[in-house]
Amino acid sequence: MSGSLALKLWGTLLVSVVALGIGFQGGIEELVRRWDNQEEYSHGYLIVLVSLYLLWQKRAELNVLQFQPSWTGAVVVVVSAIIALLGELTALFLLIHYALVAMLLGLALALMGWRGLRIVLVPILLLLFAIPLPYFIDSDLSGELQLLSSGIGVAVIRVFDIPVYLEGNVIDLGVYKLQVVEACSGLRYLYPLMSFGFICAYIWRARFWKKAVLFLSTIPITIFMNSFRIGIIGVLTDKVGIEAAQGFLHDFEGWFIFMACVVVLFAEMWLLAPIGKGDPTGWGMFDMGASSPPDKPSASQPLHTLPTAFLFSTLVVFAVAISGYSIAERSEKVPSRASLGTFPLTLDEWRGQPDHITQPVLDILSLTDYLLANYTHPAGDVLNLYVAYYESQRKGTSPHSPRVCIPGGGWQIASLSREQLDLDQSGGPALNFNRVIIKRGEQRQLVYYWFQQRGRLMANEYLVKWYLLADALTKNRTDGALVRLTTPIDSRESIEAGDRRLRQFARSTIPLLHDYIPK
Repeated sequence: MSGSLALKLWGTLLVSVVALGIGFQGGIEELVRRWDNQEEYSHGYLIVLVSLYLLWQKRAELNVLQFQPSWTGAVVVVVSAIIALLGELTALFLLIHYALVAMLLGLALALMGWRGLRIVLVPILLLLFAIPLPYFIDSDLSGELQLLSSGIGVAVIRVFDIPVYLEGNVIDLGVYKLQVVEACSGLRYLYPLMSFGFICAYIWRARFWKKAVLFLSTIPITIFMNSFRIGIIGVLTDKVGIEAAQGFLHDFEGWFIFMACVVVLFAEMWLLAPIGKGDPTGWGMFDMGASSPPDKPSASQPLHTLPTAFLFSTLVVFAVAISGYSIAERSEKVPSRASLGTFPLTLDEWRGQPDHITQPVLDILSLTDYLLANYTHPAGDVLNLYVAYYESQRKGTSPHSPRVCIPGGGWQIASLSREQLDLDQSGGPALNFNRVIIKRGEQRQLVYYWFQQRGRLMANEYLVKWYLLADALTKNRTDGALVRLTTPIDSRESIEAGDRRLRQFARSTIPLLHDYIPK
């Protein structure tokens, strides 16, 4: 390749990267915001730096590679562009982020061909570990891990013959009670350790099955070590006081446990290395140096002009940059509606008393409007109505699933099912809702909740996200709400009595809610 051609090639590549930065500006800003605000993803900056280092490490192979541009790469770029524009239209950042990584792979394939893609594939794929998951998936994972870690942590405490009782994710030590909050779920260890495990598997000179075992083992290692940490905090709290669960000691324990996870990974590599034949042991099992050029260079013909596939892909990147900027300026349609503060407090024989949510909780929920009221019946029945309305869910804000919030209050989910309720006889839409029985000690409550958005009454949270995407494209709307009904179940009454109470109240309430949650 001549010097002038190389200059043009690198210049075009630089222009493409700049265009990617402009076209994906909103998605990149969201990445940085999540990295800054969520400890689970604070390793994102390091992932980018490590990816760049691994690419630089391959410079010797790339220098002698005879490029074989592929139009398949251009196809990948076009498909990625479509996904990116869908992400911009709906502000579903996950689409934008994955489209960015796919577009980088497409550009590499369009420029260098399949041989070149194989060289840079893993360093680019590593960027996937810097992409945050949607909030609702994080919430579901966090809730499950909180309960699991709490259970294992209590088992660790009992090993030391300490009396302990577990209610949901609240560890009762008698004098002290420890709540395993979302921050202690282990996600802040799991995501970084999975990233580190992937990097270790990449630089490890071993068979594929060993690499796979190493990477997959990061999940149980994280769960066990985080649970062990919770157990040790419980033991120290019982011995020295509540300060063991707070402040510097708590943070130091978290840092120490993560480093212990790293040590376990390295120990696993050293133990697996001698198994089988042909894999190096000792320090020779790590590929840490700069790559050496192949003994035999590619037999393909050298480039004499800029690859057409790569030039076409660059034009597509420019089109994405221009279109993405235009779409970002598009305002979302927000329908008119009544304020939930005016919702009736008298419904048939029910009489309501408004309640409020504290400002710190409101800051976390990031909702537009809400209703929280306690209703009583002359017969002595009591229930709570909660409605959280969001006029836009394009920026990642959405209702928090009760499946996550319920255990946070020390309640344990005893039963969860999806059911349907016919609201009238006129053929209107039925109510699809989640029915949850929760317990805390001797107390019982029955909870109904559903997602009401743009005329739909849905229980499935993944179906909610699908319609969110569809309506953002076709209606330019992402408004919606979470509706939750809760009633205590007295020890002397049956669950069926609570069902009748909530079903009757739901039939009376839903027709009124349409004025506050637009169709």
